[in-house]
Amino acid sequence: MAKRQVFYSFHYENDVRRAAQIKNIGVIEGNEPVSPNEWEEVKKKGDAAIENWIDKNMQNRTCLIVLIGEKTANRKWINYEIKHAWERGMGVLGIYINNIKDPLLCKQGYSGLSAKGKNPFEYFTFASGNFSDIVHCYTPNSSNAYSDIEEHISDWIEEAIRIRNQYK
Repeated sequence: MAKRQVFYSFHYENDVRRAAQIKNIGVIEGNEPVSPNEWEEVKKKGDAAIENWIDKNMQNRTCLIVLIGEKTANRKWINYEIKHAWERGMGVLGIYINNIKDPLLCKQGYSGLSAKGKNPFEYFTFASGNFSDIVHCYTPNSSNAYSDIEEHISDWIEEAIRIRNQYK
């Protein structure tokens, strides 16, 4: 099977280093991380520029993966990405990344782990219920979260696409 094209959604400031580790797993093709300077340039241009950047980077993607950190839920651009992905017919799933170590924090003497964030799909409803009832969020094994994600991410993506196809 060919690698799926995915779009990663995450809270940049808090989780960019955790997200980079997930993106490096290699079993799927994800959007390239934007550098802090590039992101600041996009943000300076305002909301329309951010929406255009998101829309452009979601093109030709089959699934949105929300990497759920401590402060991911109910953020403006995370919400936009979830809504936009669903409207485009993309599969949608969440992966809790609180047990992925942030290497910079580890170098500074901290554990590198964070608190588990809230489910970002609880903030969305549709005619037959709540998004959190149909969009799955996965909690990787805390003792080896990276390996657990690496082993299962392809299956999670396929399941998210199957679920989304049921609601077309």
